[in-house]
Amino acid sequence: MTTITDVRARTVNVPLDNPTSFSNRQVFKRDYVLVEVQGDDGHVGIGFCYGGNNAGSLVAHAVRDLLRPVLMGADAHATEALWQSMYQESLLHGRCGSVMRAISILDTALWDRNARAAGLPLYKYLGASDTDSVPAYASGGYYLDGKTPAMLGEEMAAYVAQGFTSVKMKVGREDLVGEESRLAAVREAVGPNIQVMMDANNAWRDLPSALAFMRMAEPYNPFWIEEPFSPDDIDNHRRLAERTPVPVATGEIEAGRWRFRELLEKEGAMILQTDAAVCGGITEFRRIAATAASFGVDIYPHWFHDLHIHLVASAPNVRMVEFFADDQVLNFRRLVDTQLEFVDGRLRLPTTPGLGFGFDQEALDRYAIEGWH
Repeated sequence: MTTITDVRARTVNVPLDNPTSFSNRQVFKRDYVLVEVQGDDGHVGIGFCYGGNNAGSLVAHAVRDLLRPVLMGADAHATEALWQSMYQESLLHGRCGSVMRAISILDTALWDRNARAAGLPLYKYLGASDTDSVPAYASGGYYLDGKTPAMLGEEMAAYVAQGFTSVKMKVGREDLVGEESRLAAVREAVGPNIQVMMDANNAWRDLPSALAFMRMAEPYNPFWIEEPFSPDDIDNHRRLAERTPVPVATGEIEAGRWRFRELLEKEGAMILQTDAAVCGGITEFRRIAATAASFGVDIYPHWFHDLHIHLVASAPNVRMVEFFADDQVLNFRRLVDTQLEFVDGRLRLPTTPGLGFGFDQEALDRYAIEGWH
């Protein structure tokens, strides 16, 4: 048995170079919470999550004050039992949000630690369905001051020139005329055969507003509409899905298999965007993926390509990695010591044990809110 001997957490804050906007908010900085889990065999696993724009340290407090005592002295390979123990310990504090993110990153660290101890890349430790590379889509298209529709089209065309056959843009911030000019510019720039995903980031509160947007967008043949409503508004997701031929995608900030089952049973989404750093970790992600497979539904994981490449490579219905080509939005890239390689729109799978990268300690110190403890 390998015994867990240490659990550490720290919070870092990484400013964005340029204020970046979504449909209904603007981001100036990002908090990330990082963990390390060590066993008595000397192997250390890492986990991480986005802790929001403010108060990301809430996740770190949940790691240290609530969940660390559950893990200390336990068998590092008992991932199922430890997940259940952490979940049970946190019932009164929240079964989603910061506490579930704390469970998620500790669970990820356990899987990473155990894969490193086994000398295997994480996707092989999980059971690989791909062994060389996986498909990815280029994610971008954010709102920036002074960014014109033509500039947006140029951005998307640049991703296509790099070999990506699927691209994603933000929608929902401007009026219908403005949004149509953006979408038209992208479709003209990338041509008719490229998949264009649209991400609304909870833009609409009512069905008529969302339907008006979709009626405008449908002639441009978008691949999906992502997060049209609040994640709690499952009924409107279903109503929209019934009224547009464009697939509805959601789930990036959803937690736990039970909520995903409700989405599936209510037919609120044709595509799930489960995030292992949010939903409950790799253990819970695998349960959600198996449930989705029984419904004939695919998962396109949200964010953190360094983590989700392993999950895409280890489950047939987990289809494509969301990839950020630079560090302007997913500035977590500045915190790691190895970047994924891509060729012709596919990401090459790591060959080193575990997740295949480590934290850049100098970068962590530069952006630190707190040290390891």
